[in-house]
This record gives sequence, C-alpha cells and structure tokens, in this order.
Amino acid sequence: MAKVKRIRWNKKNKKTVLIVGIIIVIIIIGSIITSLLINNADNNKENNSQNNISKNGNNIEEEKELQIVDLDSTSRPYAIMINNINVARPLQSGLQDAYIIYEIIVEGGITRYLALFLDQNTERIGSIRSARHYFLDYALENDAIYVHHGQSPQAQNDFSKLGVDRISVDNTKTGWRDKSLNVSSEHTLFTSIEKLNNGLGNKRTVRENDLLLNYSIDEIQMSSIPNATSANEISIKYSGSVTSSYEYDSENKVYKRYVNDKAHTDYVTKEQYTFKNIITYQVKNYTLNDGENKGRQELENIGKGTGYFISGGYCIPISWEKSSRSAQTKYYYENGEELIVNDGNTFIQIQPEGQTLKIS
Repeated sequence: MAKVKRIRWNKKNKKTVLIVGIIIVIIIIGSIITSLLINNADNNKENNSQNNISKNGNNIEEEKELQIVDLDSTSRPYAIMINNINVARPLQSGLQDAYIIYEIIVEGGITRYLALFLDQNTERIGSIRSARHYFLDYALENDAIYVHHGQSPQAQNDFSKLGVDRISVDNTKTGWRDKSLNVSSEHTLFTSIEKLNNGLGNKRTVRENDLLLNYSIDEIQMSSIPNATSANEISIKYSGSVTSSYEYDSENKVYKRYVNDKAHTDYVTKEQYTFKNIITYQVKNYTLNDGENKGRQELENIGKGTGYFISGGYCIPISWEKSSRSAQTKYYYENGEELIVNDGNTFIQIQPEGQTLKIS
C-alpha cells in the first residue's frame, strides 16, 4: 500500500496559500470590474450612437441648403423681358426656372414680365420682347444682365446713362425664331441660357451685391406672425385686359398661377406655373407725354409704401422702400425687421395704384 505523503503546514506553506488566495480574489474582482466596464462601455456606445443620430439629425438640419439659389454663388443673374400679350402667353417658356419674376404694367393695359435666372441651364425662355425704362430699375437692383429685343426711346436713353449691362437678343448668336408657331413674327423670339452665355463678351460676370431677398431654409410659420390672415385665393387686377390670380395648393405648399381665370402654363412642359412666395404692392403709373402717342407708361416706384407678403396659405402686411433706381427694394415686417421669405421662387406683383386686390 502506497504511503500518502503528509504535507506539513509550516509558516512558509501558509504564506504561499495566502498569496495564492489573494491572487485568486484579485482575479475574481478584476473580472467583475472588467465585466462592469464592458457593459458600461456598451451602454455608453449605444447612448452615444443615439446621441450621434440626434446630433447628425441636427447637423443635417444645419447643413440643409437652399434649393432656390446657391448662397455661395457670385454669378450675375439674367433679367429677361418676357412677352405677356394674350396671343403670346400660351407660348411662354422656361418661367418655372426663374427665381424671381416681376409683373409690371406697360402701354395699352397689358403687362410684361421680367424673369430672373441664376445658375440655371434653361433650354427655352421667352418669348423675348422690348425694353421699357422702369424695368431697368429691377435689373439694376439685382445686379443682373438685362436681356431684351428692341427698346423704347426712354430705355435707349437710360442704357448708357445708368450703365446697364445688356444683351440684345437676335435670331442667330443669342436666340432663335420659332417659325413653327402660328403667330406674328414679333412673338416668336426665344433664347436659352447657353445662347445668352454666347453674348456675354467681356461683360462682368461676378455679382457685386447681395441677393435681393432673404430666404429661410425652414418653412416659415406664417400663421404665428402678427396680423396674418388666410390667403388661399388671390386676385390682382392690372387693367381691363389683365388680372393675375393664384390658388393655394396646400398639399404642395405652393400657389398655382392663373391669368384672366385661365391656368398659366408652360408651352414646353404643359404644366401650370407655381410659386412659393408672392409679394404684391401698388405704385402710381401714368401715360408719358413723349410726343409719340403710343401710350408708354411712367412708374413712380421710388419712395416707400405698403403691401403684402403671401406664402404658405397666409398673408401678412409689409412695407417696402426703394431709395433710387439702382437701389435694392427693401421689404419689412410691420415691426420694422427685414422680411424673410420661404425657400422657393417669388413673384413680385407691382400693381397699378387704385386697381382691385382681393385676398381671401
């Protein structure tokens, strides 16, 4: 029978066991601490991940960019005279790409548009018509290159006096006649951004002033602005010949445009024109006594007055001020702060004083 060797527990052995026990306890405690740290790290990672999602969401919010214009761009816009006589209206092309359009009275009770295009590549714009001198004021306030075909004597005089950079469109280098249209030749001249670029020559192409309007990336809560009222239908009479009107599309948050109760549509796309913002105000106009008896108009647009800003189904009172022909028109809330408009295209309706304006 084998003999079992007895271990004698002397002081040395007891010390060894104690050390081993301490090591085991340290290992166990270390394992527990490590486990807790890992769990805590996982929790922090999950929380950080959620926070990052929130932060990224905020960053996305902060990094959102305007859709209507590029705030980093220094390009000069083109300001293009657009024919709006009734026979030519169904032929209008490319206006949905304009970021601002002005409508102003001319002779005979008709109106013309000044459509501004910035950093676009629109392939058909028109039809193009002749210059009237007060339209130059709105090209100048946007530091735009003015585009036209023909001019009144008053506009001809102002081109050099005001230093207007312009392109006179012809049917070769800078435009073309669409001979397929069953209308008089004066209504058939069109252009494109590519064609207009051909006519730049040595003209300055860098814009020297700020954009005319201040834009909000986020949708403005129009209903919370003091004295806001509903604006689902708008009617702006210019004369017995022209009434511009709008109907609010609450689903797409834009205004559908009409002229003389007919949908205002694009010749190429056949789609109805829509606008995000409308600014409307009245100024006095009268017939010039220039000896030619053609009914050409003068516009008293230097000074100040009141009007309305319409967007998002609401209308708010505003004021406007223009200190000189080349100065930018400034628009203000009733409290004196400068107007901010929604991200989108804007139609500026400069209506003859005393004509009917309906907003409901």
